[in-house]
Amino acid sequence: MIALFTDYGLIIFLFFVISILYSSVGFGGGSSYLAILAFTGIAFSQIRATALLCNIVVVIGNVYLFYRQKELRWKKIIPIVLFSVPFAFLGGYLKINQQLFFILLGFTLLFAAISMWLSKKIITSDVKISKSKPLKNSLYGSFIGFISGMVGIGGGIFLSPILHLTNWDTPKRIAATASFFILVNSISGLLGQYSNPDFYIDWNLTSILLITVLIGGQIGSRMSNRYFTPIQLKKTTAILIAFVSLRVLWKAAF
Repeated sequence: MIALFTDYGLIIFLFFVISILYSSVGFGGGSSYLAILAFTGIAFSQIRATALLCNIVVVIGNVYLFYRQKELRWKKIIPIVLFSVPFAFLGGYLKINQQLFFILLGFTLLFAAISMWLSKKIITSDVKISKSKPLKNSLYGSFIGFISGMVGIGGGIFLSPILHLTNWDTPKRIAATASFFILVNSISGLLGQYSNPDFYIDWNLTSILLITVLIGGQIGSRMSNRYFTPIQLKKTTAILIAFVSLRVLWKAAF
């Protein structure tokens, strides 16, 4: 146990910080967990599963708080998750090689960084709620769920910008929807990976990371926007993720 803290002390600390920052704005942090784990030498199949498990632990607290605040609008959420769940399972089940995984990861992180950098316009704009379109919501959910399952994230980093740009609902309800979306798709993607014969997790390290993000997620979900604005958090994280995404793509190409 002491050896794990010695070898992975920096990773544990970064997971703690990320879980606080992301949970404070309604996300799980899967994209950043992947970014960190991508440079640890851990098997890429294990990276996906670890990121999804951490996602689940972090967003459970967010979903519970949003549920108590009555911010979850089930009639609008169900069309999004109805098809995203089976597609996330399929994406998680698919066996992909290491090079394809890092290419997908690189582009996923790059998209995440861009969406975070543009979040100032999204968050501060006045929201004029558009009419719900179940078919379009189902298509969004299906595509995002599949890609998320393959890469090992919950998909909130894809869904949230789309919902904001289409004026889907108020910012808080979008955050609530993204949290629930992340939770169910992380569970589905993880089950898909578990069904694959190559599934493997080093529980010695993963259990420590899960405890770390559980504590950080609880702190972040209660801290909310009290000390930092979503813009400050996302802009800072965007720079880091953009840098890592380019390194991952460079590594995959050469």
